Amino acid sequence: MINITTPSSPMNSKKKMSAMVRKSFAYLFLSAGALVMAIPFLWMVSTSLKPPGSEFDFPPKWIPTHFEWSNYSFVLLESGILQGFFNTLLIISLPCLVGLFTSALAAYAFGRMQFPAKNLLFTLLLATMMIPGVVTMIPTFILFKNIGWVDSWLPLIVPGMFGGAAAVFLLRQFFMTIPKELEDAAKVDGMNPFQTFIRIMLPLCKPALITQGLLGFLAGYNDYLGPLIYINTPEKFSLQLVLASFQGFYSSQWTYIMAGSVLALIPTLLLFFFSQKYFVEGITLTGMKG
Repeated sequence: MINITTPSSPMNSKKKMSAMVRKSFAYLFLSAGALVMAIPFLWMVSTSLKPPGSEFDFPPKWIPTHFEWSNYSFVLLESGILQGFFNTLLIISLPCLVGLFTSALAAYAFGRMQFPAKNLLFTLLLATMMIPGVVTMIPTFILFKNIGWVDSWLPLIVPGMFGGAAAVFLLRQFFMTIPKELEDAAKVDGMNPFQTFIRIMLPLCKPALITQGLLGFLAGYNDYLGPLIYINTPEKFSLQLVLASFQGFYSSQWTYIMAGSVLALIPTLLLFFFSQKYFVEGITLTGMKG
């Protein structure tokens, strides 16, 4: 048998070269964008390792001449950041878990069940997302003050346990992608709607639940305004309030602030790293409709 090899045409070679050039420019552009996004983080890490007062040296030094690890030991042992971290976990645990479950219940009802005025109620729910938080800030504060919840964690915990409009919308979109035949099979097996929700729907929407749980965790973890309004006792401060306490009226301890910010960033980076697969999958699938 004679093997006959035909050389690639000049046209194909030009197409391959053009594709390689476009891909190279794309990678170069993305790498440059990633570097620009990483500059503030790198500067934060660099500042956290500098001696106090040297963060304003000119020209700025990206690599300190002496690494001041005592900044981290001060923040960990003497600033109360660990207490603030555990307070933050206590504040956001119930809203993330219970609120996620109640949001999934509402999303299942809006996405898979039929009841009067369903579309109207869902439209009203989405309309609440357009109300700025500053509009309801003062009335909400007066309400919680009248019932004696100021200087406690209850205003930060209880409202979040009833879910949120954004979570309901995201989970509803995911529920609508699930084939209706699964519900029909569950009815044949004698399941009621709640059993179908618990045993079939929730396991199938794990990517969307993890995505919304991650978003809710980050929102609560980074919340500064809520704890600032309702919490007055330093022992109840959240992590963000502890970091803000390093700033004074006349001077700010920027090296301690940056060291605390680096430590506060570690849990969110680890959380995103281990749940990145589900996060991307959940965001992708919620934009589809079956």
